[in-house]
Amino acid sequence: MELYSSSESSDSDPAHSVKTLDYSYLMLSSQTLVTKLVDLENNHSRDEKPESVQTLFLYNNQLLELPQKVGIFHNLRNIDISNNRLKSLPEFLTHFPLTSLNAKNNIISNDSLPKSFLSWSTTLRKLNLGGNNLSHFPMQCLELSNLKYLYLGSNQIEEIPRNINKIIGLSILCVGGNRLIDVPDTVGNLEDLEVLIVSDNRLESLPASIANLKKLKTLQLHKNRLRTLPTEIVALKCLSELSLRENPLVVKFVNDMTYNPASLLEISARSIKINNVNYSHSELPPCLIDYLASAHHCLNPKCNGVFFDNRVEHIKFVDFCGKYRVPLLQYLCSSKCVVDNSVLQSQADYGRMRKVLLG
Repeated sequence: MELYSSSESSDSDPAHSVKTLDYSYLMLSSQTLVTKLVDLENNHSRDEKPESVQTLFLYNNQLLELPQKVGIFHNLRNIDISNNRLKSLPEFLTHFPLTSLNAKNNIISNDSLPKSFLSWSTTLRKLNLGGNNLSHFPMQCLELSNLKYLYLGSNQIEEIPRNINKIIGLSILCVGGNRLIDVPDTVGNLEDLEVLIVSDNRLESLPASIANLKKLKTLQLHKNRLRTLPTEIVALKCLSELSLRENPLVVKFVNDMTYNPASLLEISARSIKINNVNYSHSELPPCLIDYLASAHHCLNPKCNGVFFDNRVEHIKFVDFCGKYRVPLLQYLCSSKCVVDNSVLQSQADYGRMRKVLLG
């Protein structure tokens, strides 16, 4: 056991310190934990009173149940009971003014949760129930109006309730590793959401309302059945991490992101230039006449093509002074327009894949 304190103010009086009690990695059973708590209750020193403990670490033990004796910590704010063998969350936990509860990697089911989380509605900010036996979304979570971080990954949850937007302040929502087949459009109402993890599910589509998540930075979609993405996803200006691997859409999506289709204006201008069409200024619209003057010749010496606004960027390494290989940026008229198509195309495909999937 380790009992240590961290003062929240300059006052050195132990009574004003926040205590953390660490019982992790001790192979404790429920009964041996009771024994330790009884001993602490009866033999504590003046500055080690149970009511001064605000953080309790019980993770990585062999607890089958959380004993009622934990109730001696009246002012408990944070408790970590992860990586045990707990079958339930006892009702008495709701009597604590908790701000953080970590109960991941146990065997807790929906029926063994407290019937209500209402007593935590204004205090609880972080809840982790990942890696348990939850068969459906715990509706008690919808009572947690101040919740910021919700982790429900690696369960057997089949759907997210439409009124998920009741938890309006959510910053992180993790429901990866479940059995979801869709995401309700109401997720788009979670305006403060920064991280959405729905990987390793059975999703075939995403709602267009995802575009409303203006603060979203991380979107994990890998290991699903996605064949398309809503075009509105490009509106996510803060998005810095997008994970798409192991979805049917990946190759198509990579190509669509890399090769934007040429405009009708460009297609017309290319046809005229490539086929050496003779024309007079009276035969073509003025906008096309001006556009034709901006043509660029493809830098591939084996190609006679031209491009205007739509082009492919290609990195070519050139030997310099027999010592260095200098990367030069080339603009090509087409993705197929490379010197060694069999080699460079595969390299380009690999590079595009890394760019989209890995950033």
